[in-house]
Amino acid sequence: QVQLVESGGGLVQAGGSLRLSCAVSRSIFSFNAMGWYRQAPGKQRELVARITTYGTTNFADSVKGRFAISRDNVKTVSLQMNSLKPEDTAVYLCNAEEGSSRSPKYYWGQGTQVTVSS
Repeated sequence: QVQLVESGGGLVQAGGSLRLSCAVSRSIFSFNAMGWYRQAPGKQRELVARITTYGTTNFADSVKGRFAISRDNVKTVSLQMNSLKPEDTAVYLCNAEEGSSRSPKYYWGQGTQVTVSS
């Protein structure tokens, strides 16, 4: 059973920064990719940032240039969020992907709340 535990969320003023961390019970290099998603009330869950085993990254257009994803060690992936905006307010969830493209498998953490005040 894979476990993902997020930390680092909180309340911050617009323009501020937060760093989220995701602790994984298994080596993150055993997955095809690690990602951060977010879900705001009444909205669909959306991809924020993703990093593959090979180090390829992709970001939502809304966070490009402000957010960065990194692999801190073999069991931790982080999301550095700078220049935060009120519209970044959401629950942020860590995600791990494994399996083939035909039969992917996803693991999720429980999420951490990020609230950005104006």
